[in-house]
Amino acid sequence: MTGGELHGPDVIVDGAAIDSRVLQPGALFVPIVARRDGHDFIDAALAAGAAAYLTAREPRSGAAVVVTDTSAALARLGGWARGQLAGPVVGITGSAGKTSTKDMLGAVLRPEMPTAVSERSFNNELGVPLTLVNADDGTRAAVLEMGARGFGHIAWLCQLARPDIGVVTNVASAHTEMFGDLDGVARAKGELVIALPKNGTAVLNAMDERVMLMASESAARVLTFGVEVGTVRAVHPVLDEDLHASFRLESPWGSGQVHLEARGRHQASNAAAAAAAALAIGVPFDHVVARLESAPLSPWRMEVTRLPSGALLINDVYNANPASMIAALEALGAAPAKRKIAVVGPMLELGSVSEEAHRAVTLHANRLRIRLIAVDAPSYGAEDAASIDDAVALLGAVGDGDAVLVKASRAAGLERLAVRLAEGGAW
Repeated sequence: MTGGELHGPDVIVDGAAIDSRVLQPGALFVPIVARRDGHDFIDAALAAGAAAYLTAREPRSGAAVVVTDTSAALARLGGWARGQLAGPVVGITGSAGKTSTKDMLGAVLRPEMPTAVSERSFNNELGVPLTLVNADDGTRAAVLEMGARGFGHIAWLCQLARPDIGVVTNVASAHTEMFGDLDGVARAKGELVIALPKNGTAVLNAMDERVMLMASESAARVLTFGVEVGTVRAVHPVLDEDLHASFRLESPWGSGQVHLEARGRHQASNAAAAAAAALAIGVPFDHVVARLESAPLSPWRMEVTRLPSGALLINDVYNANPASMIAALEALGAAPAKRKIAVVGPMLELGSVSEEAHRAVTLHANRLRIRLIAVDAPSYGAEDAASIDDAVALLGAVGDGDAVLVKASRAAGLERLAVRLAEGGAW
């Protein structure tokens, strides 16, 4: 499977890990050479209970498989694991909404069939094969988030994962630094649609012109989704006082009312995407509706907490790009609060459109009458805070009648501010 040479005793492994700190006993340790060389942690992995390890170095004690390249060997293992799945494999990509759509679809499919679902945002050349390799015995299907950090990346992931269904949530200004412009982003995301087999299904956003243009590039059948439009559509989405989204889901398979645990109007589109993929697989419509309603999302995505002071905290710090930032501001704008404040960090990897994109967010906040505090992000042209402590000082005391959104690209580290607010230790 790996093309390597076994040294030491024959062993049976259960799953794989690239981080010795989270490795489960009996797993295969795969040392990745990146900013740090994973080979330096082989001893720690063995101490944690690794049954065996891959290595591109001279093997140490224990069971080892010597390979030329550990990352390439992990990919081959992922490809082998994909071949063990008898059910559908779904790939999900897009500029925003990938993880929420993945979470919702996983929640719908798991009661129908044993399904492996990408953890967190395991969406790259390491995360996708790890998801497949770590699938439990008896797993039939997989839901895989697919990200791109360059042209050809999603095509490569598709060669490994061989998806039957591909979902494209949208094309927006995310990673434009790498792809040049929105057409470049669309070209990268469209690699998923091109890779689908003739008997597969492309699930495309009917509200996004660039996504819909991908239909002509696919040999697969096309199923569309959207808000108010699409074959599978969320109609008349509204938010309750805790920002949970509700809408009527309409499709050729049936129609019914859906009340999501997920928050924000934008989640209606993600839910419609997940529903379309599930219906294409053959999940009964009533099952789709029931399971969408209870679908949990990954942490730090529109988490709403009522603070001891009475203020409403919206923690959406996992990541940020212009589309998701606007969606979060819209959710904050709908909150039942007299005073609305967004504490935001920089949106990264936007290239030449960065200045314009940041200013557009500020203009949108102004239209919604939201006070914007930017942490180490002067491009917004808003109230500027040099640090989290400065942001806390600018916030001042918040209480009943106030709503605070915290959002930034993951690297900004604003989760520390969200934690301080949630624990009541900001003032």
